[in-house]
Amino acid sequence: MTRLLVPLLLALLWLLSRLPLPLLAAPGRGLGRLMWALAGRRRAVALRNLELCLPELAESRRREIAREHFALIGRSVLEYGLSWYASRERLMRLIEVEGDVALAERSGRPVMWLVPHFVALDIAAVAVQLFQTRPVVSVYMPASNPVFDEVIRRKRLRFGGGRLYSRFESARALMRSVREGYGFFNLPDMDFGERDAAFVPFFGVPAATLLAPSRLARALDMVVQPVVAQALPGGRGWRVRFLDPLPEFPSDDALADTARMNRWIEQEVRRMPEQYLWVHKRFKTRPAGEPPLY
Repeated sequence: MTRLLVPLLLALLWLLSRLPLPLLAAPGRGLGRLMWALAGRRRAVALRNLELCLPELAESRRREIAREHFALIGRSVLEYGLSWYASRERLMRLIEVEGDVALAERSGRPVMWLVPHFVALDIAAVAVQLFQTRPVVSVYMPASNPVFDEVIRRKRLRFGGGRLYSRFESARALMRSVREGYGFFNLPDMDFGERDAAFVPFFGVPAATLLAPSRLARALDMVVQPVVAQALPGGRGWRVRFLDPLPEFPSDDALADTARMNRWIEQEVRRMPEQYLWVHKRFKTRPAGEPPLY
């Protein structure tokens, strides 16, 4: 991204954030349909993931889920500016919160929010800043453009005064922040390769899955609270569910904990399959000797 494009993109996001949310829904879905038509590689990844994860569904149903998923991605693109530019009051009106959002405030132990990659993921990050007072720390993938990267860091933490570390940084700074009282906003379901990971079933398919949620929670005596974000139909906003903490998590078996975490994510995916991030190559890394799946 060139330096000229960064201010233009930010101006566009700001302009879109001024529009009523229902007004963005239809053109957002239209953008998603265009993406479905033009983004052949990502379309193929989504369809392959659905074939691997939900083979019991008819091919026509899996294709229907994928098309709806692209429509929701298109919506999320046009809605993205709200999380960066909309007022606190407006966002609090648009975000429905369910469950024990204030758990982290009352807990005498550090809290890890376990947040899978659904299309409204960024709204979950906003919700943990707006609806409770514990400061937030998280890990992110830096943007290649340093100017845009700095904007991302600033905007993602604009309500809570938290901290954001690159995934390439040492975990020591993250652990220090947790010990200082920060809640950890953890995204556990991406394929980052074999380092610090194990091949754990995800919908029955071995998937390289980070062991860090279990290991960090055990090392820091953390309460692990799942959080799931959902885009509501018709541009009505979003729902963020703060679920009950995972009982007896972590255990002394990180591999068993990670398998249990994946089973919980599977359960949430089946509740709203159109909203899970199927365009990510979740099974890119394969066990030694196995052929690629994409």
